[in-house]
Amino acid sequence: MPISKIAIGNSTELSQADALKAALAEFISMLIFVFAGEGSGMAYNKLTNNGSATAAGLVAASLSHAFALFVAVSVGANISGGHVNPAVTFGAFVGGHITLFRSILYWIAQLLGSVVACLLLKFATGGLETCAFALSSGVGAANALVFEIVMTFGLVYTVYATAVDPKKGEVGIIAPIAIGFIVGANILAGGAFDGASMNPAVSFGPAVVSWTWDNHWVYWAGPFIGSAIAALVYEIFFITPNTYEQLPVTDY
Repeated sequence: MPISKIAIGNSTELSQADALKAALAEFISMLIFVFAGEGSGMAYNKLTNNGSATAAGLVAASLSHAFALFVAVSVGANISGGHVNPAVTFGAFVGGHITLFRSILYWIAQLLGSVVACLLLKFATGGLETCAFALSSGVGAANALVFEIVMTFGLVYTVYATAVDPKKGEVGIIAPIAIGFIVGANILAGGAFDGASMNPAVSFGPAVVSWTWDNHWVYWAGPFIGSAIAALVYEIFFITPNTYEQLPVTDY
């Protein structure tokens, strides 16, 4: 069972060179991802007089996030595993592929990367506000929670299938492409309703810089629940005891 594979680790991991390098890689990957994703939305607003909340704006957001995540995962894959998402890290922890202490290090790096990216955007754009995630009119917190759970389930299930499963073979660049595609597709599905975060760090940076916290808990609870369900489902049904391998995080 996956629960038996959960590893706490120890505090010495926080000072190990490889763990610190991995955390730095997560920080940089997250900065790249958020700067491009959030920045494209700000640029679209500037060019269209706040037209990001249109069908064309949604497509632009989908493409920019898919492309940026493909790159962010690719450049971090050989160092940290290219999680670029606290929910993905949590899914890896639930499946026993990363210790709790290393997970905490990743979470700190991911959150800092998002905040720094948003601060840089605010400065570079001459003070334009980074828009925090918010619920659309007629969408309640419970509705958004379901959206975030289902979308993050799809994301983390994709991560497991293409990057974690020991039977995946030599898929190479397929994993980052598939991960970028599922995020882009989910933005098309849920972006008009709650912004389609699937990533607590992506929600955290704009919330800190704009200091907007309405319904912010949804963007943590939904992704973490969806991630845990995906990890458990894949571990229980598709990674059997006979084929299970304790993968190092750098193979993730």
